[in-house]
Amino acid sequence: QVQLVESGGGLVQAGGSLRLSCAASGRTLSTYVMGWFRQAPGKEREFVATINWSGDSAIYADSVKDRFTISRDNAKNLIFLQMNSLKPEDTAVYYCAADPEPRTFFISYYSADEYDYWGQGIQVTVSS
Repeated sequence: QVQLVESGGGLVQAGGSLRLSCAASGRTLSTYVMGWFRQAPGKEREFVATINWSGDSAIYADSVKDRFTISRDNAKNLIFLQMNSLKPEDTAVYYCAADPEPRTFFISYYSADEYDYWGQGIQVTVSS
């Protein structure tokens, strides 16, 4: 069983930065596809970013491209989401997700249904 715990959220002004972390336990995730999703009030959970097992390839939603960076430290079982130039529309609960199937990164990385493990989520609020 895999447990994921997010940290680093909070309140920030528009234009500011935050770095989310996701700590994994229960299993080494060095071969897992990792992703970040978010869910704003009244909206469906949406894809933000994903990273392959080795950390050398990432895919981003258009809405966060060039502002957010996903990374991972397999030695420490950690995944990160660096968020810069934050906007009020980035306000949401952010979730870390993991999937053991490598093909997820190439085929269905954007679908929350494909990820087997989820963190509890962490609030990010961007004020205008």
